[in-house]
Amino acid sequence: MSGEEPWGPTADGLDQPYWDGLRAGELRLQRCTQCRTWIWGPQWMCGSCHTFDPAWEAVEPVGTVYSWSRSWYPFVTELAAKVPYLTVLVELPDAGNRRVLGILTGADADAVQIGDTVVGHFETDQGATWPMLRWSRKEGRV
Repeated sequence: MSGEEPWGPTADGLDQPYWDGLRAGELRLQRCTQCRTWIWGPQWMCGSCHTFDPAWEAVEPVGTVYSWSRSWYPFVTELAAKVPYLTVLVELPDAGNRRVLGILTGADADAVQIGDTVVGHFETDQGATWPMLRWSRKEGRV
């Protein structure tokens, strides 16, 4: 992928609404229009009722840390200057407790604990086409 970002919409377009949401300052996840089940990662059909074409809905980017990991290796070159960095698995109560991954930022990121409340924000790195969802700790619990 020389010269290309390692993130962004897939060629099949399935996750395009997710990326468009980030550009609009929203976290969007799929939700079945029939049974109302939240779906993440993106799917062509609902795994619960098998309805095709689930809708995309904006979700409040606030959740709790379900798990986290400290990475000492830059899995993509854009992260080389940020090693070590923390990846968090965030459970979203406003999306049926679906879990999404993201990088934890902020001066107090090293104090992260499972159960911490985190808030998502959208950042576009210099020269990047697509924003990224980043998380930061918030006082209190969800």
